[in-house]
Amino acid sequence: MLDAHRLRIFRAVVSAGSVNGAATSLGYTPSAISQHVTALQKQTGLRLVEKDGRGIRPTEVGRTFAEESRHVLERLAALESVAGDLRAGRVGRLTLGYFASAGSTWVSPAVAMLIREFPGVRLDLRLTELAVSEPFVPDVELFVDTAPSSPLTGYDVQALLDEPYVAVVRSTHRLAGASSVPLHDLQHEDWIDNDVMRGPCRQIVLDACAELGFAPTFHVETQDYSSAVAFVAAGVGITVLPRLGAAVLPPGLCAVPVVDPVPVRRIMLRVREAVRENPAVQRATELLRDRADPQPG
Repeated sequence: MLDAHRLRIFRAVVSAGSVNGAATSLGYTPSAISQHVTALQKQTGLRLVEKDGRGIRPTEVGRTFAEESRHVLERLAALESVAGDLRAGRVGRLTLGYFASAGSTWVSPAVAMLIREFPGVRLDLRLTELAVSEPFVPDVELFVDTAPSSPLTGYDVQALLDEPYVAVVRSTHRLAGASSVPLHDLQHEDWIDNDVMRGPCRQIVLDACAELGFAPTFHVETQDYSSAVAFVAAGVGITVLPRLGAAVLPPGLCAVPVVDPVPVRRIMLRVREAVRENPAVQRATELLRDRADPQPG
């Protein structure tokens, strides 16, 4: 059986491009690094490195071997994570990440069902917008395509829904009751920004506007959809956001689908491979997929 420690050392040599570089990054002596690489070559029967002046460099075989070993080491890291959970008594823990507008519409009913069906499972919920600055390894996560997120390696990833955008207006607005509104017709409206974090959901709208040759004039900047909707209700202007963000509107407001072009954000689901067979994880993904079924709107 291959030695995982030697695999890590050899990958460090390939990454650094030299024995000395790997020794510096790992805190070993160059002699110790060379001994591990030599031992790995004997163990595999492969010529992994060749001389390069006074140093060595990985062969083409060595580079291929190093790349393939990456997958093995990633799976081993996932197994070590599971072992850590077991040692800490977290057998029944499920970490679920989600973005803000999915919280009340998709996640809350799914979580309520999970609590009823798996009363022994501890749920650890994380808002992904607040998790980008700290290590975050969710078991299940809803995220928007292109959003900052943890690496996808070690996850099963699937697209759930391409979600269109709507314009939220007052019931007295000229567009109220319209079946749709061309994006260009919103050019001269007073816009209310709904994401000062400058996230991908906002950028989708800006890109669509740029295609038509204009940039929205934002009269008010808010940090979230609910605040933006409140400003619309107060008569400050309009806001354009994904349909989920307008799922529940206060009286006196309505949502009008935006077309020509239709801004769309892609909602993704990822499940950690190491826990994909866990019944609670399987049920959570089933509930979230059910919620993602296209809804009338």
